[in-house]
Amino acid sequence: MDTQMIMDAVASYGIKIALAIAIFMIGKRIAKLAIGFVKKMMIKASMDETLTSFAGNIMYGLSMAFIVIAALSQLGVDTTSLAAILAAAGLAIGLALQGSLSNFASGVLIILFHPFKIGDWVDIAGVAGTVEEISIFTTVLTTGDNKQVIIPNGTVTSNNIINNSTKPTRRVDLVIGVGYDDDLKKVKKVLTKIVEKHDLILKEPATKIAVSELAENSVNFVVKPWVKAGDYWTVHADLLEEIKLTFDKEGISFPYPQRDVHIIGENTGSLKKAA
Repeated sequence: MDTQMIMDAVASYGIKIALAIAIFMIGKRIAKLAIGFVKKMMIKASMDETLTSFAGNIMYGLSMAFIVIAALSQLGVDTTSLAAILAAAGLAIGLALQGSLSNFASGVLIILFHPFKIGDWVDIAGVAGTVEEISIFTTVLTTGDNKQVIIPNGTVTSNNIINNSTKPTRRVDLVIGVGYDDDLKKVKKVLTKIVEKHDLILKEPATKIAVSELAENSVNFVVKPWVKAGDYWTVHADLLEEIKLTFDKEGISFPYPQRDVHIIGENTGSLKKAA
């Protein structure tokens, strides 16, 4: 091989190497600018910081993979097999991380649609507590007895979500049973007085007090006052205590389950009644 051929080969490969480096450097610069612009738009749209950062990293990684393949292709490297290897690796990783990817997708939905926020009192998948943290993969609750519960986001979105903090007011629903021998008008009057004197019960909407059921052992009243969301459990406990004390004072009974048993005598065949 003469000197001219060597120089031509060096020049040829030198140009390819220069182009590959140019593709890599320029592509990297463009990727950073584009991803920076997208992240700014996401922040401007008030999207969660965690989601913005994670999405930016994913986009940057995919962009760099594309840029590297383009640079290697310029050098004459067969990128078809490389792309196939990357695709196979991506499929394997996706299958291995199927549960994690499901949690990630659910985390994105939670952050985008805001079914709850930090500080809300929620019921999720049978767990009631205050939302302490919302991340891409998990949601962290603190229960009323100060336990920390970490729930995968896939579980969160696949179950009913009850948010007790969304509305400023809540209705306390109580069912109070009294005996069939009690004066129902008196019972309703007593319940009304108990509700009216409680300072935390709202005047509007009006409290509903009514007979709801003629049950097997009792006549059941519903007592449904409206309160501020933060006062729910205080009013719930106060009403139960005050109803019990007042009913005892007024001679209103709380019936117990009872049965009438009829016994047939062995010799006489007569009926004996026992309560």
